[in-house]
Amino acid sequence: QVQLVESGGGLVQAGGSLRLSCAASGRTFSSYAMGWFRQAPGKEREFVATISRSGGSTYYADSVKGRFTISRDTAKNTVYLQMNSLKPEDTAAYYCAAGPSASAGSMWYNYWGQGTQVTVSS
Repeated sequence: QVQLVESGGGLVQAGGSLRLSCAASGRTFSSYAMGWFRQAPGKEREFVATISRSGGSTYYADSVKGRFTISRDTAKNTVYLQMNSLKPEDTAAYYCAAGPSASAGSMWYNYWGQGTQVTVSS
């Protein structure tokens, strides 16, 4: 069992930056690939980024490539999402997830956090 708790969301102006954190419980953090997803009001949950168990591989949605960076710190059992050059269309609830392999598909993740809200004003 893995419990995930996101933090770091908030209100930011367009062009600004935020760093989201996702703290995982348990001693098996390194056994899981981690992903970030987001969901805006009235829209489907969408993939943002994922990182492999070792941290050696990352993959991003085209909409965030070059602006967002996913990373993980095994010693802290934490995965991060650094978000730069934020746009109003990045406004959403952001969720971290843990699963057996890095994937853009939400169905491959077994554990989910409760989410943290990011609002980007224009």
